[in-house]
Amino acid sequence: MDIGRVALVTGGSRGIGAAIARRLARDGLRVALTYTTSSDRAGQVVREIENAGGRAIALRADAADPDAVTAAVERAAAVFERMDVLVSNAGVASLGGVEELAPEQIDRMIDVNVRGVVHTVRAALPHFGESGRIITIGSVNAERVPFAGGAAYAMTKAAVAGLVRGLARDLGPRGITVNNIQPGPTANDRMPAGSPAADALLRWLALARIANPEEIAGLVSYLAGPEAGYITGASLTIDGGFSA
Repeated sequence: MDIGRVALVTGGSRGIGAAIARRLARDGLRVALTYTTSSDRAGQVVREIENAGGRAIALRADAADPDAVTAAVERAAAVFERMDVLVSNAGVASLGGVEELAPEQIDRMIDVNVRGVVHTVRAALPHFGESGRIITIGSVNAERVPFAGGAAYAMTKAAVAGLVRGLARDLGPRGITVNNIQPGPTANDRMPAGSPAADALLRWLALARIANPEEIAGLVSYLAGPEAGYITGASLTIDGGFSA
């Protein structure tokens, strides 16, 4: 149990982010989670954590807004008086050819998926001591895009993988590890396991199912824990054989 440690999870109101928040709380961390519009869902995650004996708060912050991100980080640090783990999970995806996507759609992906990670790390670093864990949630599409229309999204996730390698070098002297998790197809509100959309992805997988969010959260739990203290600058794929 990591009683006393504090984690901030961006985009923690649903899907992978909510599973991460619940798992870290179960591991004993106090958890702050951010959301953009899903206040009801964020509140439900907080209640689930508190009903299980943990501590959590929900903070509204669009990852694309540096001021909102900074305010959320400052609030989390003020409430819990420290920060040990940052999970930069917030992300958006728009699929389509680069000639088909509106410029605003591409800009939004860059703003949330890339700049949002940078903003959050910048805001959180002053609250880290001489140790800590930074974990980004990227995508297997940074490595493999077997379908049309994923170029712009893949670009943003490849940028995150590169950012993590550089941050690992920059922050290693402080004892802070920085790692990137690259999930494959994972069940969510828009694509439940067993749905036609999920089943359409099975042809690219070695396993005959898509992931559930708790499996991604399990890898986050490992990277946030003491046994992963010598892993940094890595992009770890959890994709059911999507990239095999």
